Amino acid sequence: MIFRQLFEPVSCTYSYVLASRRGGEALIIDPVLDQVDRYLRLMEELELNLVKAVDTHLHADHITGLGALRDRTQCITVMGEQSKVDVVSIRISDGEQLRVEGVVLDAMYTPGHTDDSYSFLCGDRVFTGDTLLIRGTGRTDFQNGDPLAQYESLFGRLLKLPDETLVYPAHDYKGETVSTIGEERTHNPRLQVRSAEEYVKLMNNLRLGNPKMMDVAIPANMRQGLAQEQIAQRGWAYSAEQAKALIGGRDVALIDLRENCERERHGEIPGALHLPYHDLRENLSPNGILRMLAAVPDRTLLFYCAFGERSAMAVQAAHDAGVSAARHIQGGIEAWRKAGGTLAIDSRGPAQGRLWGNSTRSGTPHAMAQ
Repeated sequence: MIFRQLFEPVSCTYSYVLASRRGGEALIIDPVLDQVDRYLRLMEELELNLVKAVDTHLHADHITGLGALRDRTQCITVMGEQSKVDVVSIRISDGEQLRVEGVVLDAMYTPGHTDDSYSFLCGDRVFTGDTLLIRGTGRTDFQNGDPLAQYESLFGRLLKLPDETLVYPAHDYKGETVSTIGEERTHNPRLQVRSAEEYVKLMNNLRLGNPKMMDVAIPANMRQGLAQEQIAQRGWAYSAEQAKALIGGRDVALIDLRENCERERHGEIPGALHLPYHDLRENLSPNGILRMLAAVPDRTLLFYCAFGERSAMAVQAAHDAGVSAARHIQGGIEAWRKAGGTLAIDSRGPAQGRLWGNSTRSGTPHAMAQ
């Protein structure tokens, strides 16, 4: 596995790049805006394709690189489902897996530092964000922090991992780079408590000053959404209400860009063909299925995803590739649900794409479903 730990000295932030092989897909955890050029240079040097950018929580001490990486690479942005960030591509939940080629991360909801804090377990190592630091723990006095919740995240989740599990935090202020669960259990002074009450009292009496960039970083980090309005201004978007009137006609091909785990959890719009966003380039190639679908005269390719971010990028990519029939549902399946649109759950397990078939009649999914 390719693994890089990258340090940003102003906020003392660690970012992590993971990939299974040189030339393969990669993801990055907790990127910093000021370091985006450095990350992209590393991707080029290792011939990596950045597929996903992940934040462990809403950061208060630096501006995240999620939006910039998305805009420059068309990667998928990921945060926990509790996050109040306006738009990210995927909102992951506890127990779900985050995947790129050859790399699997298990998501662990570990609130306490913030109410949207996640840790990610990858084989012999865990990326703990600000929940568990090296010889410390993340403060709990702002952003809906909760010392009791953090105690449960630490003693009920992270410290139950094997002692040899490597600990990689989002920050370190003393030059440490890595620890283990066993070391932290034994030597971390904040973990030498006898009860949850003692831990709560300890954390409530830290009396720390606010992070220097807090007033700038939090508002900036809460606005990461792609400007879907730009796509709408070009006439390439439909509202959920407009889409409800369009879907079902022979001249509309509905394309679900989400991943299998999202479809299984949240359902799908009946009649959709599943073509995940990460395969978009291949599907827009001269012999790709999107080209085949768009070759039918007067047919519209109608993309959708979770919140409209991936579908907006897909529409732009399609037009750049000469597929002018591409449109998307603004706001994604979330907007569709709020508009009262029909959703279906596939009882057959993971969804599998099928070729275009008969049209929908009276709301009945055509043979393109799944």
